[in-house]
Amino acid sequence: MFEKILIANRGEIALRVVRAAREMGIATVAVHSTADSDAMHVRMADESVCIGPPAGTQSYLSVPAIISACEITGAEAIHPGYGFLSENADFVQIVEDHDLTFIGPTAEHIRIMGDKITAKDTMKKLGVPCVPGSDGGVATLEDAKRIGEEFGYPVIIKATAGGGGRGMKVAQSAAEMEKAFMTARAEGKSNFGNDEVYIEKYLTTPRHIEIQVFGDGKGRAVHLGERDCSLQRRHQKVFEEAPGPSISAKERAAIGKVCADAVARINYTGAGTIEFLYENGEFYFIEMNTRLQVEHPVTEAIFGVDLVREQIRVASGMEMSFQQDDLQINGHAIEVRINAEKLPNFAPCPGRITQYHAPGGLGVRMDSALYDGYSIPPYYDSLIGKLIVHGRDRPEALARLHRALGELIVDGVDTTVPLFHALLAEDDVLSGNYNIHWLEHWLETNLGDG
Repeated sequence: MFEKILIANRGEIALRVVRAAREMGIATVAVHSTADSDAMHVRMADESVCIGPPAGTQSYLSVPAIISACEITGAEAIHPGYGFLSENADFVQIVEDHDLTFIGPTAEHIRIMGDKITAKDTMKKLGVPCVPGSDGGVATLEDAKRIGEEFGYPVIIKATAGGGGRGMKVAQSAAEMEKAFMTARAEGKSNFGNDEVYIEKYLTTPRHIEIQVFGDGKGRAVHLGERDCSLQRRHQKVFEEAPGPSISAKERAAIGKVCADAVARINYTGAGTIEFLYENGEFYFIEMNTRLQVEHPVTEAIFGVDLVREQIRVASGMEMSFQQDDLQINGHAIEVRINAEKLPNFAPCPGRITQYHAPGGLGVRMDSALYDGYSIPPYYDSLIGKLIVHGRDRPEALARLHRALGELIVDGVDTTVPLFHALLAEDDVLSGNYNIHWLEHWLETNLGDG
């Protein structure tokens, strides 16, 4: 087992890793920018190293600075959290070249799954169902129009290196293809340095269902059920729950086995999430995230496992602490993402927290790095906390979420808490009757957010 690990991240996920490591008796090193000198993860870690100025490119994305911090502190391994360098295959290779351990999958697996075309081709070969679409990249507008006619409109054009909703455009008809095609390529180039795109059939009323998998890198893997992340704004998840209200036990077992078998066959190491669109009883693969997800706590809640602890154990060479038969669902869990944003336009709202009170009580978990007097910097993602609730069933979880939101106090900045109060008054949300387009339509109607 490691004696010391470095956490190459910030905010709530860095604090989450510190907590898991401390329970395991492992010392931790926090890295931080000058803007995060007073951050909670810096205060809680055993050691800290400043790695640069506020801009992420000069701090949390600075590979030389992070490797140097390991050498200075004697850290043996790096936990990447999510975002930043967590899915950067070149970074993983550099970590390994310096005789350090990356707490996550191999550079090869990150590279395969980081390219959407290669990922889709790999998953097809592994028996995972995929959305009908182009075989590989689409280079010309003429080819794009031909594919649109072949599969029928609407279609979606996606940047092969895309993520977070960038580089994705829908063409409802042939007349819209040119603009959608050129815009997706331009966004891919500007955001990811790669203008290659591919095309898929656009499903009209799907849900977003993702399967949590975990492998030991030695040909053994399990699945930990699904999460429903269908409530999204501009392809960004807002509200996540497990198990999915639309998925039967039979469907869960079937698609879970497909996913676990697939990652076992490629000797995948650590946590991963295989994401699907789900419509009319069919699953269609869209991508695999080779890291811990923001919404991992809902899976932890219903299975009673610590995924971060398991990541560290497996990375150190230990066996997984559970097998498939050990994983039984207990109850229902929901997570809402609390962002420092001003409604109705969701504009980032950095600033000083004048009062903070986390909700508590049975079945309530608040993952946040906030504290009274903390100043939210303007340089990073606006996520400031995740409120997770767990109940015996979905109605109890919803009631607990309503209660916990009423207890949460975040003064000094605007947050998205009012959005969740409003959503919990909607019959479709209470019944679980929604798809990936539901929230966009609701926001346009109720907040004028378009």
